[in-house]
Amino acid sequence: MLGRRNVFLFRKPYHSLILFGIVTVYIIIYGKGGATEGMEVWAIWLIIAGIIFVLEMMTQTFYMLWFSVGALVAALVAWVAPEAYFLQVLAGCLVAIVLTIFTKPISRKFRTAKGFKDIGTELIGQQGVVVEPIEPGQFGIVKVGGDTWSARSTASLARNDKVRVVKRSSTIIDVERWEEFI
Repeated sequence: MLGRRNVFLFRKPYHSLILFGIVTVYIIIYGKGGATEGMEVWAIWLIIAGIIFVLEMMTQTFYMLWFSVGALVAALVAWVAPEAYFLQVLAGCLVAIVLTIFTKPISRKFRTAKGFKDIGTELIGQQGVVVEPIEPGQFGIVKVGGDTWSARSTASLARNDKVRVVKRSSTIIDVERWEEFI
């Protein structure tokens, strides 16, 4: 499943916050003319929310989902108060931060609930096949079972090499050559 591949490498929530800030600065600077002339500010926020949501769907990290919701809130504020740029940014950021903070404990409780099975813990020790070559310090792609993952390794691995999963983080797995463990 290519969706698990962390395409844009937003590994930390603050990476998305930086993206949100850059877009906000663009709106503040160009909101009254330039490339957005004739476009309502709320429409710009709506487009931003859509773009961030699409990026979230490509990475499946849930880091950017809340920034998309924050941009939607900023769009609502812009619809009511189109000249209040600071209020739009503040509302969007607050919503994104609050959702990010309160989602962690809820997801932690869900993961520790009886009957929850995380497929990621089952990956460790599994055999996979390199789909895109991996160089040390670079990411490649490995297929494990029916899923495709971004992977890294300390050794160079060529296409079709058999590998063993030794560690899994949110969307990236660490692999080593299969022969080393036989």
